[in-house]
Amino acid sequence: MAHFAQLENNLVIQVIVINNNDIIDELGNESEAVGIQFCTNLLGGEWIQTSYNGSFRKNYGGIGYNYDTTRDAFIEPQPYPSWILDEDTCQYKNPIPYPDDVLLGEDGMPNKYYEWDESATSWIEV
Repeated sequence: MAHFAQLENNLVIQVIVINNNDIIDELGNESEAVGIQFCTNLLGGEWIQTSYNGSFRKNYGGIGYNYDTTRDAFIEPQPYPSWILDEDTCQYKNPIPYPDDVLLGEDGMPNKYYEWDESATSWIEV
């Protein structure tokens, strides 16, 4: 199955899955261009292929993600203003590593939970 993201001003507004047979060119090879034409004929709009497992274009292009034409990558919405885009992965990274004092209990559940506090720019135990 092939996944295609519909873009509006480089923002993903929907993702559809089409059969691999619908992206085969005249030589029998999978072709993004053929898939884009299929999606355009079906629904109109601007389309680009995305990879469910992130094997190309860095990340899966989910709804709300931006497509960066310079990086040829899908980038998630920035979760917090202090988080920084990692240029290699095109994923946002927290400026302070997640605490490493979390242990798993006998039930396999963590003994502590943390959430990001943007006003303090730190992890807060909850």
